[in-house]
Amino acid sequence: MSAVGVPAPGPMRADARRNRELLVAAALQAFTERGADDTSLEEIARRAGVGIGTLYRHFPGRAALLEAVYTDQVAALCRRADELLASASPGAALAAWMRDLVEFGATKHTLTSALAADYGGKDAPVFSSARDDLRAAATALLTRAQQAGAVRPDVQPVDLLRLSHAVAVAAERAADGDQAERLLSLMLNGVLTDPADDSRTEY
Repeated sequence: MSAVGVPAPGPMRADARRNRELLVAAALQAFTERGADDTSLEEIARRAGVGIGTLYRHFPGRAALLEAVYTDQVAALCRRADELLASASPGAALAAWMRDLVEFGATKHTLTSALAADYGGKDAPVFSSARDDLRAAATALLTRAQQAGAVRPDVQPVDLLRLSHAVAVAAERAADGDQAERLLSLMLNGVLTDPADDSRTEY
């Protein structure tokens, strides 16, 4: 289990693991481009370069594939948080993670809507588990940044999650393609004690 609470995946043969990764990556790309409701499983299998039977061996239906894409994205964000916890600049690390979180927010809305329809609403375990994992990741990065004096002491983990969601939604509705970065920079100016530490440092 990672430092922020994401369990390690179970054992899987190398070829099976590769096929699963191809399918999840193809599904994410297709859902981002066209939305979860407008993409057939056959198209996803074709994009992944595997047969539809292989897709069904990994994911018995659309809901299972949607959940895999969603949970894989959350797990990737939590692994990213673990990596950033070892970086030199706590403020820059938090800023970098917030950028990743906004990017995730830009693609997750179709996933969450489709999953909520399948699982009976946004209180389903898959969502509560994701919220817990992301809150733990945000808490770890935020606490480190606050202890270093890089972030205002009154900022709370849930603030970061809500602000990143708001930026993603606002950017999606804007015609300007640079809106997400502009809004995120404005948000970070209000969170960091030294906005210059926002750093567009690449990790």
